[in-house]
Amino acid sequence: MEISRKPPTAKGPAETFTGEVWVDPVTRGLPPSGLNAATVHFTPGARTAWHSHEGGQTLYVTEGRGRVQARGQDIVELNPGDVVFTPDGEEHWHGASPGHFMTHLSITEGRPHWGAHVTDDEYHGQ
Repeated sequence: MEISRKPPTAKGPAETFTGEVWVDPVTRGLPPSGLNAATVHFTPGARTAWHSHEGGQTLYVTEGRGRVQARGQDIVELNPGDVVFTPDGEEHWHGASPGHFMTHLSITEGRPHWGAHVTDDEYHGQ
């Protein structure tokens, strides 16, 4: 049995997020597992950059209202209890809706691949 203590909350880096984002790590798998789970807190309008994950990503919205978009698809509004799965290599972004905070649990299986920041026009669906 191994017990880990909760590490401190970390600010999401400006290289991969727009706006104020805070990350609470939950767990990391032991090698060879690529499992990573974290609770991510977005302030209104905050969002990730475009990115994809090796092995995909599952998001479980716990609080607030959010948005998610896969490249070339429409923006989808998210509410507490919604679950989003993006498959291996699918480029996407996610974050809080305008005027609302949003928190989700992020579960990934492998490394992320980060792209460009989501523009304000992209965030607003223009």
